[in-house]
Amino acid sequence: MPPLRGAAVLEALSYGFMQKALVSGAAVAAVCALAGLFLVLRRYSLFGDGISHVAFGGVAAGLFLGVLPLWTALAAAVAGGLGLQKLRSSTRISGDAATAVMLAAGLAAGVTLVSASGGFSVDVMGFLFGSILLVGDWDAAAMVAVSAAAAAALLAMRGRLAQVAFNEELARLSGVNVALTNYLFVVIASVVVVTSMRLVGILLISALIVIPNVTAMMLGRGLAQTAAVSVSLAVAAAVCGMLLSYYLDLAPSGTIVLLSLAAMLAVAALRPGRLGRLLRRGPARGPPAAAAA
Repeated sequence: MPPLRGAAVLEALSYGFMQKALVSGAAVAAVCALAGLFLVLRRYSLFGDGISHVAFGGVAAGLFLGVLPLWTALAAAVAGGLGLQKLRSSTRISGDAATAVMLAAGLAAGVTLVSASGGFSVDVMGFLFGSILLVGDWDAAAMVAVSAAAAAALLAMRGRLAQVAFNEELARLSGVNVALTNYLFVVIASVVVVTSMRLVGILLISALIVIPNVTAMMLGRGLAQTAAVSVSLAVAAAVCGMLLSYYLDLAPSGTIVLLSLAAMLAVAALRPGRLGRLLRRGPARGPPAAAAA
């Protein structure tokens, strides 16, 4: 096994499959971190986990019906996200409890449909654990295009999303259509979750969404700087994780998440006490203008 040096990296970059994996993986990691920032600020960190399990039910439905699983996963994720938001806003069920309900329902439906269609296949395992090194030309182009569109939408809505994340009542008094903003964000986040399935798989999506943002928040910067640091960490973990997994013959999804976790632990060691405060109290909440400074 050759050591991972400059020449070895250039050799890896000469392969078409690695080029597609790195470009599409970096794009997906960036938009996951961007969407994850607003999810973490809203204390909705398990949203990715819940929607990814609903998407698993969609994948299983596609395989059972003989339909392209990606489309059924997207439909299930968006429907699940909208249902989750409706459940959260129109009942007294907390966000975490609503997410747990969706997670259980999606997983149960997925397992039932998979067993009805003959058990776990290679296709299902790819969705569960990711298969970024196997993406084709059209898959890579679609992942980059969808990631770019989702990132553009999030950046265009960043002011409203920040206001709603910090204080929904204050945002409503400021003239923000809170309900519409929430539903639009849920749809975008659901699309992001489905797009990221090829990178880290259904079982690890939540880690890619949450860990880079927790790491960035420990540095105590403003909203814009936190977003920039989170995106940078996510992209670095994705690129380095794919290169390491190629040379060490490891699963890319697990390697990417472990690198993200290592970065978080390193920052926690340098900033003792920050991680504990974040886990106990959640991210600091205050006026959006102050946070964006």
